[in-house]
Amino acid sequence: MQHKNRNSTAAMVTILPCLAVILVAGCATNAKTGSLIGTGVGAAVGQWIGDDTEGTLIGAGVGAAAGYMIGNEADKEESRDEDYPD
Repeated sequence: MQHKNRNSTAAMVTILPCLAVILVAGCATNAKTGSLIGTGVGAAVGQWIGDDTEGTLIGAGVGAAAGYMIGNEADKEESRDEDYPD
């Protein structure tokens, strides 16, 4: 039975979400883009802090929620700016 190197697995768990964010960063709204970026950053930070899959998943979830909320507020601000131009 062959064992994988723990560091290479951790690197892949961190790199893959970040790669996904880069590939789909052209989303239509700030909320979608924010949630994707938050997921990638949260997964990386969760892996770094927890050094396990559970930490990565928790970080991804928290990052996605935070990124969505920030992006959603940016969308609302853009909508207000379009409705009431200077």
